[in-house]
Amino acid sequence: MKIFLRHLSIALAFAALASAGLSAQTTPPPPPHPQPSARKPSAASAPASTAIKLPANIPVVRGIPKTLIKIELKYIDSKLGTGDLAKPGWNYTVHYTGWLYNGTKFDSSVDRGTPFEFPQGQHRVISGWDQGFTGMRVGGKRRLFIPYQLAYGESGRASIPPKSDLIFDIELIAQTDPNAPPPTPPAVPPAPAQPAQPAAPATPPAPKPQTT
Repeated sequence: MKIFLRHLSIALAFAALASAGLSAQTTPPPPPHPQPSARKPSAASAPASTAIKLPANIPVVRGIPKTLIKIELKYIDSKLGTGDLAKPGWNYTVHYTGWLYNGTKFDSSVDRGTPFEFPQGQHRVISGWDQGFTGMRVGGKRRLFIPYQLAYGESGRASIPPKSDLIFDIELIAQTDPNAPPPTPPAVPPAPAQPAQPAAPATPPAPKPQTT
């Protein structure tokens, strides 16, 4: 009888443990704490710091500026110059050769043997040239890859078709300051003094005729 009761108590103990384990497995875990949702700010709620800085009298438009048209002026330095750095607003003396992308050469000061001179930054040349000498030194050579927007635009010019991207090989030969005073001309030496002419001898008076 005692052995039976002992086995019964052990069986009941195992049953209680099994019931506790099953309860632990079927009980759903507590829900996680809600995380704040990451909301992407709209253009209306974007901070004013993302707007382009403008004077106070211009109304603020909130948002991030986007690029509509991207124009790139690219170059390769084929020879680094050893002279002075190209100065903005100075007169540049250059040699150049220009090609279309189909290989057509349309102009060359090298072929003519006469350098070309222009004032930088005064729109006397295409925009690609006004910007293309930046960072060069006198004596340097560079190849420019100029998009048509910085060349002759949608209309083209003479032998250059509309919307033509251009390739220029340029060489910065010299530069001069347009505001520099003109060089002082060399002093002209005085003319040598003329030797004094000897005084003419006095003319003797004519003899008086004798009377008899």
